[in-house]
Amino acid sequence: MGMELLYREVMDLNRMEDNEQKQAKAKAFFNTLNSMEMPDCFNWAEEIFENLHVKERGDKKALIWADITTKESKSYTYKEFAAHGNQCLNLLRRSGVEKGNNMYMVVPIVPETWFASYACIKGGLVAVPTATTMTLREMEFRFETYPPDVIVAAETYASMIDEAMANMGVKPKVKLVLGTKDGWTSYAELEKEEKTAEAAKTKSNDLLFCFFTSGTTGLPKRVGHTAVSYPVGHLSTTVMAGIRTDDIHNNLGAPGWAKWAWSSFFGPLNVGATASGFYFGVLDGEKYLETISTHKVTTFCAPPTAWRMFINLDTSKFDLSHLRQSIGAGEPLNPEVISQWKKLTGTEIRDFYGQTESTAMIGNPPWMKGKMKSGSFGYPSYMYDVTLVDDDGKEITTPDEPGHIVVKLDKWRSIGLFTEYIGNPEKMASVFRDNYYYTGDRASIDADGYWWFVGRADDVIKSSDFRVGPFEVESALIEHYSVGEAAVVGVPDPKRHQLVKAYVILKKGYEPSRELALELFQHSINILAKFKIPRIIEFIPEVPKTISGKIRRIELREREVVRQEKSQGPVNHEYFYWDFPELSSKK
Repeated sequence: MGMELLYREVMDLNRMEDNEQKQAKAKAFFNTLNSMEMPDCFNWAEEIFENLHVKERGDKKALIWADITTKESKSYTYKEFAAHGNQCLNLLRRSGVEKGNNMYMVVPIVPETWFASYACIKGGLVAVPTATTMTLREMEFRFETYPPDVIVAAETYASMIDEAMANMGVKPKVKLVLGTKDGWTSYAELEKEEKTAEAAKTKSNDLLFCFFTSGTTGLPKRVGHTAVSYPVGHLSTTVMAGIRTDDIHNNLGAPGWAKWAWSSFFGPLNVGATASGFYFGVLDGEKYLETISTHKVTTFCAPPTAWRMFINLDTSKFDLSHLRQSIGAGEPLNPEVISQWKKLTGTEIRDFYGQTESTAMIGNPPWMKGKMKSGSFGYPSYMYDVTLVDDDGKEITTPDEPGHIVVKLDKWRSIGLFTEYIGNPEKMASVFRDNYYYTGDRASIDADGYWWFVGRADDVIKSSDFRVGPFEVESALIEHYSVGEAAVVGVPDPKRHQLVKAYVILKKGYEPSRELALELFQHSINILAKFKIPRIIEFIPEVPKTISGKIRRIELREREVVRQEKSQGPVNHEYFYWDFPELSSKK
């Protein structure tokens, strides 16, 4: 099967109306793909974007961009999109940039992000998406670890980047700035370049993407993806999301992280759909939904933080009748959020799971409509051979028993799986063991085959002889009418090793109080097994998160360790289970 035919088959598959037939077709497709030998060379930009989509739908919109505050908007056809990407590549080549060089991209949600990414793929450059929230220290860490050959940055960040480069003694071949800055080349100069460019002869195993992980459990690692693992591997994402050629797809996610490449780039562009990107400084839920309505978005993917915001808005103000699919990713969604969004819009948020190290691995594909279990993140994509193992590496067969999520490698190596942790053989050896790739996450599978997220392996709380997954406790707390968000961690305890502590963010209109803490303790007792209930509740205005919306539980745990080491007492709005006589009979 030729590479173009793979993409055509997915386009046909996603257009199918009969869900049972669609599921059977998807299974057969991935069975074939998993056993295929990839060609020696593959350049997605040339072979799929230009030779398939530009040729057949060159005048169709490939990208819609808007600013949710100013309401400024722009759109680009497939033909125009390719031309802008080629102009970027031509300027880089004139500056001495070669295949295999890297390009750091420190840019917000603007069209140039798509064009620069395209130039990397077509030119065989290693794209290094970099979050705009980077501090000087974080940027220095990246430059020391992987010195830049090219930098594309918004003007706002140019001075900090210059300082980081000076401190690390690195000098790239070219610096492109969106705006103007002394010592930088204005991105506007690209308009002078030719609109056609020759594609690099990229081998299938050539490195094309280097993602620094978000660091939820430690220092960021460099995840390497190839000319095949993302462009082809994201066929699993496109199928899981159910994006059709006639869709307008929006992903509420910032460039700088793998999720943007998943859902803002490859997800829609693999099948000739329209990608959309809506710029915002601080997320205003009402303005974002208004923009979704204005541009008639049909498939919408957002992280948990955004969905929790949206369900508390009056959605009746917006025309969301075009919305066909709602998708959640980044961190599993609490069941209450999913049920509330369905009441508001009539669409179910189909949760799915993957990592920087993979593409969509587990999820609720479109054929799960009407069959989803609220709170479950579905079942494995047919691209991946996924199972659970216990702490001894033995596969788990008992329903509802938590275990480590692993990808089996004995039958085939999933195309969407990353190549390596670049420059980190020790980490590679720790996650690739005994014909398994250990994701670092834990889950359980019920008797019907549905998967349920437990948490990061490092996040699992060990209290007495029990293991407690933070996500289950958070889901229980968020069911309470006053709770907007919750983050649960284990804090050190001399008797039980760890105690379950919940950080609670209240909805607008509610204030921390002893009475409300008591209500939450009682609410937890009514839902959870006794060993899982929080023993400490602290009301706080916000919790630390990565840019992609994942809770940085490691930071919360470290905060507790420091407090204990310094013998710091209770803080404001912190309540302890054992201080409530009303609960004494339920210890």
